[in-house]
Amino acid sequence: MQLWRLTREAHASLDGEGGRLHGARWNSRGTAVVYAASHLSLAALEYLVHIDPEDAPDDLVALGLHVPDDATELVHRPSGLPAGWRDTPAPPECQAIGDRWARNGEHLLLRVPSVLVPEESNVLVNPAHPEASRVRVLATRAFSYDLRLVP
Repeated sequence: MQLWRLTREAHASLDGEGGRLHGARWNSRGTAVVYAASHLSLAALEYLVHIDPEDAPDDLVALGLHVPDDATELVHRPSGLPAGWRDTPAPPECQAIGDRWARNGEHLLLRVPSVLVPEESNVLVNPAHPEASRVRVLATRAFSYDLRLVP
């Protein structure tokens, strides 16, 4: 399985430190997770929605991740998520889902629908899972947004 991560070059590791320090929709501060997406285009949208387009960093890198096909995965579909899961800010129940998954340690991956495109998936990697070392960065390339997207 291939996943994609878009991040600044200095944060291109898979240690989950950014998730641990800041928290996000699917994890609270203190819970280390690595956010990735099922497609590079979705990773680009997910990053862009969190910044002012004119402030897009010039040191972005796209990481192509390889996850073995036999990796364990917990899947959440939109119909099974709490009411308001797409709201901003997200309801605390969303963070509880990710925190439980990470703490439980049973599955390497947590697949959740994207708020932006619910038919596509964001996939979180648990860096504390015993099989996390099987997730490999296969490709790294500089990434920049097309000027038609960022004024």
